[in-house]
Amino acid sequence: MRKVTVLVCYDVQVSDPTGPKRLRRMARMCKDHGVRVQYSVFECVLEPKDWVVLRARLLSEMDAESDSLRFYFLSEDVARKTEHHGTRIPLDVEGPLIL
Repeated sequence: MRKVTVLVCYDVQVSDPTGPKRLRRMARMCKDHGVRVQYSVFECVLEPKDWVVLRARLLSEMDAESDSLRFYFLSEDVARKTEHHGTRIPLDVEGPLIL
């Protein structure tokens, strides 16, 4: 099966007493599946089954009354044409990982 590239963006209401904890858990879920490209934005290259799991976990974690969650599906062509400027050197999310 073909992998799916998804840009996951979220905004969590941190003034809510449970907000900071929700924010950390959502970030951890995204880090398990992708690369942080901005503070609350992750680029994830996923097998379809992993996408279903990540989506379900994020939706169950968020508070629909105060948080926002967006998923942008990127084609391979769009992902290759992405420009980056400024801080945070972009990573090749499908490139080799060297430790």
